[in-house]
Amino acid sequence: MSPVDPRNTERFLAPYRVEPGRRIRLPRDFDPGDTGDLVAKEDAKERLADGVKLLAEYQERLAAQDRWSLLVILQAMDAAGKDGTIRHVMSGVNPQGVEVSSFKAPSTAELDHDYLWRTTLRLPARGMIGIFNRSYYEEVLVVRVHPELLGAQRLPDARPGPALWKRRYREINDFERRLTDNGTRIVKLFLNVSRDEQRRRFLERIEKPEKHWKFSAADIRERRHWDAYQEAYADAISATSTAEAPWHVIPADHKWYARLVAAAAIVDALRTIDPRFPTVSEEARAAQLAARDELLAEG
Repeated sequence: MSPVDPRNTERFLAPYRVEPGRRIRLPRDFDPGDTGDLVAKEDAKERLADGVKLLAEYQERLAAQDRWSLLVILQAMDAAGKDGTIRHVMSGVNPQGVEVSSFKAPSTAELDHDYLWRTTLRLPARGMIGIFNRSYYEEVLVVRVHPELLGAQRLPDARPGPALWKRRYREINDFERRLTDNGTRIVKLFLNVSRDEQRRRFLERIEKPEKHWKFSAADIRERRHWDAYQEAYADAISATSTAEAPWHVIPADHKWYARLVAAAAIVDALRTIDPRFPTVSEEARAAQLAARDELLAEG
């Protein structure tokens, strides 16, 4: 049975889902090079195509029902494949029903608000799919690795340390619980790339002219903090993987497999929503039939 078959997604995703309360360590607990039972890239492409079709069908029903929204959060180290995952997995979905938001360093206006403010403005409306390429989780990842960034936030009490991160984990959990309670289903995906594979992709960006634009010297500076980021990710995922919004740690050394797992996770979330096309009232249906008779009479 295909990994993206709604009858199979829960079982397929089980090895990658972080159960609430589980304390993880990276990379020890998850193999970035895992490809499950698949060994051929072409097999994964075929199954991904099936997943893309399913997503298109689900998205149409989600929009028609107009009751739920879906928020997909993508977090990863540089060169893990976030952009490619978005492009391939959402390729068949109606662009009018999807909004992608990328979050870079906060602006001056954004720093004048709490750290959840700028992402709150980009939350998907009912019937929509929203994709966050990075998110408010940067506040317990990048800011943790670079605590000097807290100075620009001008918080009343911004002393970096376990107490601050624990408070932010609690705030994020409360925020996501509120979203879920009000009709936003959340899918959280961490693309887990290995240090060796990141190195290979960086070198490829440097050596291939068509990929020069993807590389920045800042990427190498951040890579020097690899161990600190792995620890920050492990702590954040452990503290914020909840029943309402669990994390999936997706093997990302093979892009073709990462995209398949990401598609399965999104399909699984839509499966649980199970959006349906609305039914019309008897009065509205009678009006439709009368309109049909009038149109046929014109012929």
